[in-house]
Amino acid sequence: MSSRRRIVNCLRAPWLLLMFAICCGAAAVLAVQVARAGERSRIEITSTLDGTRQPSYLILPAGFDPQGARRPLLVSVHSWSADLEQRRPQLEAAAEARGWIYLAPNFRGPNQHPEACGSLKAQQDILDAVAWAKEHLPVDERRVYLTGASGGGHMTLLMVGRHPRLWAAASAWVGISDLRAWHANHADDRYGMMIRASCGGAPGSSETVDAEYRARSPLTWLHQAAGVPLDIAAGIHDGHTGSVPIHHSLDAFNAVARAAGQPVISADEIQQLSQPQGRLRQPRASDQERDEALGRAIYLRRYAGPARVTIFEGGHEAIDAAAIDWLQRHPRERP
Repeated sequence: MSSRRRIVNCLRAPWLLLMFAICCGAAAVLAVQVARAGERSRIEITSTLDGTRQPSYLILPAGFDPQGARRPLLVSVHSWSADLEQRRPQLEAAAEARGWIYLAPNFRGPNQHPEACGSLKAQQDILDAVAWAKEHLPVDERRVYLTGASGGGHMTLLMVGRHPRLWAAASAWVGISDLRAWHANHADDRYGMMIRASCGGAPGSSETVDAEYRARSPLTWLHQAAGVPLDIAAGIHDGHTGSVPIHHSLDAFNAVARAAGQPVISADEIQQLSQPQGRLRQPRASDQERDEALGRAIYLRRYAGPARVTIFEGGHEAIDAAAIDWLQRHPRERP
């Protein structure tokens, strides 16, 4: 019997879950509680990198039929100091309303130790979770999506740069793109302490430490993401009332734009927007777009191939309706 058929039977008959866990020997098993619409079911997946059991949460939409039509998979990555217990109710509800499968991996929890913070193990946890979903559930491989905010924005940008072929589209909000630059902003607070704990010390401590900062920073890899429909967004007040200056989002976009041979946002424009109450002196037509899904004033919006960046009226936050709107518009042409 195929692994998916075993999952099908378990989902239809809750009492079979225990038998499944005992008998099938699968690397990943649904928890004792069967996933109902809008409810989370904890799964554990064996890391293909170090063999440890790594948790994720799965939410199946109403009317889910394990043998029915293939459904989009939304991978939601938690923020910097959080773990898989973090909830995004509006995002979960939006996925449910569209009949999407929702997957929330842990990827080694808060970014305060070397195995977290974009490490190879953390990346592999996300890859393994997606592979598990594809193996056991009817996932539409043309519509595997990724989104996250803050530290989740960092991981979204990193995963798109490191593994661009996996994602049909991605949406990164108020993300950190350069850990060395972000450490400079937070050297004396808890974020600085967490970065040092993850990377082995402060920037400049050694070439080994500096290599960790580079490897875990999306800017190192985003040149590989030029063909991905990547949505990057930040509230203009972030960095003033929030923890991540908007240049992280603008620099991330510029890395993609350069790789695509497209115009970049100038250093002068970044400086104009980075001031308190900053505005562009000469906004372009695209900078004045209206976006009903976003529902906020836009101060900058630029495009580079299938990617875009938006600086909007807001702070350190994600607008889930806008993220879903972007993702659903971008199925991949072929798996």
